[in-house]
Amino acid sequence: MAEKSDIQKTLTQIQNSLKKLEKRITHLESALSQGASTTDSEVEPLIPQNIGEVVDNLEFRIGQYWFAKAGIVVLAIGIAFLLTLPYHNLPTFLPSAIGFAIVGILLVSSYLMRKSVEFLSRYLLGGGLILLYFSTLRFHYFTEFPVINNYPVFIFLLILNVILSSLVAIRRVSPYLSALALTLGFVTAIVSQQAYLLFVILVILAALSVYLKIRYNWNGLLLYTTIGIYFTHLIWFINNPIMGNSLQLLSEPQSNIIFILIYLIILSLGNLLREKESPEGNFVILNTFMNCLLGYGLFLLITITRMRELLFSAHVGASIVFLGLSILFWIRERSKYSTFFYSLLGYTALSVAILYYFKMPDSLVWLCWQSLLVISTALWFRSKIIVVANFIIFLMIFIGYLASAHDIGFASLSFGAVALLSARIMNWQRSRLELKTELMRNLYLISAFFTIPYALYYNVPKSYVSLSWLAVAIVYYLLSTILHNKKYRWLALSTLLLTVTYVLIIGIAQLEPVYRIVSLIIIGTVLLVTSIIYTRIKAKRDDGGKKE
Repeated sequence: MAEKSDIQKTLTQIQNSLKKLEKRITHLESALSQGASTTDSEVEPLIPQNIGEVVDNLEFRIGQYWFAKAGIVVLAIGIAFLLTLPYHNLPTFLPSAIGFAIVGILLVSSYLMRKSVEFLSRYLLGGGLILLYFSTLRFHYFTEFPVINNYPVFIFLLILNVILSSLVAIRRVSPYLSALALTLGFVTAIVSQQAYLLFVILVILAALSVYLKIRYNWNGLLLYTTIGIYFTHLIWFINNPIMGNSLQLLSEPQSNIIFILIYLIILSLGNLLREKESPEGNFVILNTFMNCLLGYGLFLLITITRMRELLFSAHVGASIVFLGLSILFWIRERSKYSTFFYSLLGYTALSVAILYYFKMPDSLVWLCWQSLLVISTALWFRSKIIVVANFIIFLMIFIGYLASAHDIGFASLSFGAVALLSARIMNWQRSRLELKTELMRNLYLISAFFTIPYALYYNVPKSYVSLSWLAVAIVYYLLSTILHNKKYRWLALSTLLLTVTYVLIIGIAQLEPVYRIVSLIIIGTVLLVTSIIYTRIKAKRDDGGKKE
C-alpha cells in the first residue's frame, strides 16, 4: 500500500511540473504578443526545481522497490535450482531440510522488518511461502529416492502449504499473496493426478476467490481464478501432460462436466453477491464474459469430443443452469450484461441439444419453437438485442429448413404458428420492450403471411389449396374481431387477395372441373360477404361521425 501511495505521489509531482511548464509558456507568449518585457523576478524558472526531485524519486524507487522485487525473485529461483540438485552422497531429506531452514530465515526476517521496512517484509514473506511449498515438493520429486513414498501423505502436506498461504494472505489482506496461494492450489491439483481430488480443490479455490472478491472487491483476483480453474481442468482433460503423461483426451469420470457447471455457478456468485450499490462496470462485465466463454467452451469441448452419448441431457441441464443464472441476475439487480451473457449461453446449450437429438430438418422445427422461449425471456429482460437477434436467427432457421427438407411436411406450419405467437407475445408485453416501433411485430406477422400458405401448398391436396388459404383468411378475420386488432384484418385481406390470384392464375388451369367450380363459387361468395361487411362497417363509422 505504501508503494502504491509513493507511485501516486510521484505521478502527482510530474503532473504539477507539466502544469507549471504550460503556464510559463502561456505567460511568455502573452508577454511577447504585447511587447512587454519580463524580468527574472517576475518569471519562475523555465525548468521547475522539483523536476530534480522527481528524477531522484524515480531513482530511489528503482533502487528501493524494483531491485527488492527482482532480488527476491532471483533468490527464490536460485534456491529452487539448489533444491533440485540430486545430492547423491547426502541424505535424501537434507535438500528439503536446507530449504526449510532458508524459509525460516526469510520468515523471521519478514517478521522483524514488518514495521521498519514493510515493503521488503512483504516480498520476503511471499518468497518464503514459495520456497516452503517447493521444499515440500522436494520430498517426493527431483530425486531418485523420495523421502515420502506415500503419495496421499505427500499431497496432504502440499494442501497444508496451500492452506497456510491462504491464511497468511487473508491476514495480510494482500491480493498478491492471495493470488500466490491460489496458484499453489492449482499446482497441487495438477500434481495430485487424482480426478476427484483435483475437482474438489478447484471448487474450494473458486469459493475462496469469491469470498475474497465479495469481502475486498478484488475483481482482478476473481478473473485470475476463473482463468486458472478452467485451464487446470483442461490440463486434466488432456491427461495432464505437465506430469509427463501422454497427450490424450480423457472420458472418465463423466461427472467432470458437472464440476464445470459447479465452477461456473460459484464464480458467478462473485458478481451476483456484490454490493447492490456497486455498478456493473467493465471488470464485472469482463469477469462474467470470461466465466461464460471459458466455462461453456470447456463444457462444449468435452461433451462433443468424449461424451456424445450424454450430450443431449448434459446440454439441457446446462441450459437450465444458465437460464437460472440469467434470471437471478435480472431479479437481483436488473443486470443487462450478465443477464444477456448467461441467457445467451442457455439458448446456445439448448440449441446444441436439439441439433444433436433430432435429425435434420426436424431439429430446425424444434429450434423454431425454441425461439418462443427466447423471445419470452428477452421481453422479460427488456433486451431488444436478443429480440432482434432472435428474429434474424428465426429467418435463418426457416431458410435452412427450406434448403434441407426434401419434403415440406405439416411441421413447416410451425414456422407460421411461431411467427403469429411471437407477434402476439410482443403485443401483449409491448410495454416491457425497449423497441419504440411496431417493426419487429410486423416482421413476424409478414413471416406468418408467407410461411403458412407456403406450408399448406405443399401439404394440402392441390384441389383444396385455395380452400385452405381461404380458411386461414377467415381465421385472421376472427382473430381481428376477438383481439380488436386491425393488423389481422390486413393479414386476412392479403391472404384473400393471394387466394384469388392463385385461383385465377393457377387453379383454373390445373384444377378438375368440379373443384374449380366449387372453389370459384366459395371464394366469390366469401368476397361478396366480405365486401358487405366492410360496407356496413364504413356506414356505421360515417353515421358516428355525423352524430358527433
